[in-house]
Amino acid sequence: MTHDSGWPPLILANAPNGATRTKADHPALPITPAEIARTAAEIAEAGAALIHVHVRDRAGRHLLDAEAYRAVTAAIRAEVGDRLVVQVTSEAAGRYQSPEQMAVVRATRPEAVSLALREIVPDAAAESAAAEFFAFARRERVLLQIILYEAAEVTRYSALKARGVLGEGGDFPLFVLGRYTPGQVSVPADLLPFLAAAGERLPLWSICAFGPRENACALAAAALGGHVRVGFENSLLAPDGSRAESNAAQMRRAADGARLLGRPLADADTARAMMAGSGPV
Repeated sequence: MTHDSGWPPLILANAPNGATRTKADHPALPITPAEIARTAAEIAEAGAALIHVHVRDRAGRHLLDAEAYRAVTAAIRAEVGDRLVVQVTSEAAGRYQSPEQMAVVRATRPEAVSLALREIVPDAAAESAAAEFFAFARRERVLLQIILYEAAEVTRYSALKARGVLGEGGDFPLFVLGRYTPGQVSVPADLLPFLAAAGERLPLWSICAFGPRENACALAAAALGGHVRVGFENSLLAPDGSRAESNAAQMRRAADGARLLGRPLADADTARAMMAGSGPV
């Protein structure tokens, strides 16, 4: 992909479901592999380069399971081929501990995974096991996204990276602008403490945000050179506060905003290269 505008290509990611939402929250929330695969096709057409996937057990609860991840990945690939990076989650969601989270990544060997720093490396005592895990993930060429919930975690992430705990190679930090709490509304200014903590140390970063200003936060991040994740995991609302039509509609809004900025969209192969540390930032 060319990017003669001078902007690095924008990686648009979609988080279509999350760990806890149900169809009672939104009837278009995709839960089954078939539903997630249909959503994948729709968001790819809307400009997404990456899909962030959660799976559920038979009772609808958040699940970390290699077979379930293989099934949903196969369904997505049947719909879109390699047109999307397929990123699974290692989220604890109150159900799992770090050994189980790392074990599912080892068993799945996914193309990409998101990892909350505070869950995988909660303290100094966890660093040795985490270092072995990150070394494994990098040997397997798993594309890593490190989730950071507050500015202080940006500083801690940089220190762990400098000491080699997180291994060598590219990362794709995700700044979470707010909390998974009822009524949470993120605003673009929530990004500023993260950027102040990052300085020039993080050439590649992304954001997710909550509530009707999700798209405003996405456009602020895009305008400042970052990347964007939107979708029903974080917000079910359109910018006017009404219920969003679909994940694809949320993606189209973000893509339209990027085009207004003059920023090109990354395709999946470009996103893969950037996340691996071998492409433009």
